[in-house]
Amino acid sequence: MPNYKRATLQDEEGPEPAGDGSASPDSVEVGFRKGPGTLLSRLASRSQLELVLCAVAVSLALLLSVAVVTLAIQYRRDPSHSTCLTDACVRVASKILEALDTEVDPCQDFYQYSCGGWIKRNPLPNGRSKWSTFNSIWDQNQAIMKHLLGGHQGVTDTGGGDPCVTWADPQPPTENATFNSSSEAERKTQRYYLSCLKEQRIEELGSQPLMELIDKIGGWNITGSWNQTSFMEVLKSVSGTYRATPFFTVYVGADSKSSNSNIIQVDQSGLFLPSRDYYLNKTANERVLAAYLDYMVELGTLLGGTPEPTRLQMQQVLDFETQLANITVPQAERRDDEKIYHKMSIAELQLLAPAIDWLDYLSYALAPLDLADTEPVVVYGDTYLQQVSDLINDTDRSILNNYLIWNLVQKTASSLDQRFETAQERLLETLYGTRKSCTPRWQTCISNTDDTLGFALGSLFVKATFDRDSKAIAEEMISEIRAAFEVSLDQLDWMDERTRQAAKEKADAIYDMIGFPDFILDNKELDDVYDGYEVSEDSFFQNMLNFYNFSAKVMADQLRKPPNRDQWSMTPQTVNAYYLPTKNGIVFPAGILQAPFYARNHPKALNFGGIGVVMGHELTHAFDDQGREYDKEGNLRPWWQNSSLEAFKNRTACMTEQYGRYTVHSEKVNGRQTLGENIADNGGLKAAYNVSATIPRGHGMSVPSRSFSPALPQAYKSWLQKNGEEKRLPALGLTNHQLFFVGFAQVWCSVRTPESSHEGLVTDPHSPDKYRVIGTLSNSRDFVEHFGCPLGSPMNPGKHCEVW
Repeated sequence: MPNYKRATLQDEEGPEPAGDGSASPDSVEVGFRKGPGTLLSRLASRSQLELVLCAVAVSLALLLSVAVVTLAIQYRRDPSHSTCLTDACVRVASKILEALDTEVDPCQDFYQYSCGGWIKRNPLPNGRSKWSTFNSIWDQNQAIMKHLLGGHQGVTDTGGGDPCVTWADPQPPTENATFNSSSEAERKTQRYYLSCLKEQRIEELGSQPLMELIDKIGGWNITGSWNQTSFMEVLKSVSGTYRATPFFTVYVGADSKSSNSNIIQVDQSGLFLPSRDYYLNKTANERVLAAYLDYMVELGTLLGGTPEPTRLQMQQVLDFETQLANITVPQAERRDDEKIYHKMSIAELQLLAPAIDWLDYLSYALAPLDLADTEPVVVYGDTYLQQVSDLINDTDRSILNNYLIWNLVQKTASSLDQRFETAQERLLETLYGTRKSCTPRWQTCISNTDDTLGFALGSLFVKATFDRDSKAIAEEMISEIRAAFEVSLDQLDWMDERTRQAAKEKADAIYDMIGFPDFILDNKELDDVYDGYEVSEDSFFQNMLNFYNFSAKVMADQLRKPPNRDQWSMTPQTVNAYYLPTKNGIVFPAGILQAPFYARNHPKALNFGGIGVVMGHELTHAFDDQGREYDKEGNLRPWWQNSSLEAFKNRTACMTEQYGRYTVHSEKVNGRQTLGENIADNGGLKAAYNVSATIPRGHGMSVPSRSFSPALPQAYKSWLQKNGEEKRLPALGLTNHQLFFVGFAQVWCSVRTPESSHEGLVTDPHSPDKYRVIGTLSNSRDFVEHFGCPLGSPMNPGKHCEVW
């Protein structure tokens, strides 16, 4: 299965755009074996972000004071004492209340009702194209990691009142005197982070490190002489050694049809802009294309090119990328893994795409392995590779050289001096609509460190913040949600018994990983993972190059080993979750096991509406339009009976049509591209709450919803049956059942620029946040019942799309 199709809870944001089908991340997948609040209060230095957070805290304290007075009155009027007035309940009620817009009828627009207050109080920060609860938690996690790594004695976050200006102290960042680790991997993490913070050293070097690298590879036609006979050598260096992805991407991963063995995999790649749409829809994206060309020219001249010849040659590179975009298969057409999976030998790949010497290339990329032309390879998109080969043969060698080196430049430029960063900011302003960036250097460096030594950084994060009891509690919640999902399978009258039993077995076999992989707390195992990666405190650029080379060696090392089920591809501090079909596994990092998704002292209604729905979402991915193709062992094979498969397709067609009607700034959501995530959102909500037993399930998916019958006990309702009703939160006027749905909706409160919204519509497999709420809840009979939404209202349209 292509790596980029790993099903995540939300889109994985990154500093660099990646075109359709880019598959293999640079981060090393490891795991080769099997209260932040208190910490934040001790942070030694205060960035602009932290000052803003402090101001917000003061505002919340004032709101809380008002709430306490109100609640005291309410308590005296509540003789049954059915309201929870603990400190935790008062605080969470205050946060929920300030996020609500109670002027809005929840049956008209539940997203605005749940998030209207949050949206008013959260204008987009400078330098951000999107701001959400996910971003807020990640910023908090970054502040914790900053404190743990230290190194800020030489930097002061002040700029004469301008939040986007920082003045550097003459003294460079130094090692944190309190940082004391017996793990070499953790010490490498601090050295890498400090090398990134040393801006003065980076400025002194300027563009020299990259210019020297280009000369070493063989030169660049844009900046000087180049070796006209070295196409394959340049391709091997750029792609094999430095992990750029021109033309295609190569990686090692579990064979989708034999998930107990790893195999070489090749997929389409090679575009810099986020989607082929930016290249092909020239009228709508004229400003972006012009800004991209300006960016290409600026970087070319910074590296030694002269302006006019550089512009002419970069226009040729852009035209070549446009030709690549024209043959790149859109994401929406790549959702059937069975159709795009093609297994062949290297010899057969050579016949398919003869412009590349595949045995030579793969032997270099996977050195020191001994490969023969009989070595099996999985190709995702044979037609694309065939057309790429023809395009290479038909293109002048000077353009190919410029394109190859441009791929290297765009990958490494972010590690150079401020001129390159400023150029990138201008492009991002046009591409994503970001205003002036004022991201502190330490935040950029934390993100870079997470990308490179994420599990060593995760070791520090977990030891400082993670409540080990959370793991057991999360395990119990997953068990309840899994049981709820399996119960719901018995109620599906469209599924035959043989397929139903196989689906139950698959659900029962789903392997869950929570918090962090165990190896990160064992110094020897952690050090072994990063053994061979050399890190210096003095050269950020070289540290980055060393990592690319190191990750290539790790990839080669995995080919002759069986896949490890305990291997994670997401770091513990990440605010996200994922399902991987070839492992039939779900992962919930420590980073997401915190408010608003989960807190031990929150009402269970909130926890099930937050992390419970996340768990149900990832579990349902095992049965979405892609996940359903894989069996309980993680193998891609046809295990559905034809009648059930046809019924499944009929039901998913309803969802494709439903979400395809939603628009953002007059631009439609792609119902096909977002189908898998929409199935998971709907199934996750039902698994975490309940599935109605008696609504007619006729042919097709549009069913009336005029009345409601008692619901089957599922997840949260099952918990209530065992433990009884919880006390209500104060001041909200919500039942706990209503609180469940509000908690779910407020997880998705967000704001973003129009440009960013457009980018999400053409690239993101998830629907926009607003429609993740409205689309899911308008399909929920339980939501309609508890909020009393009349038939024909926007949140109860009279037809409900239902798969699971």
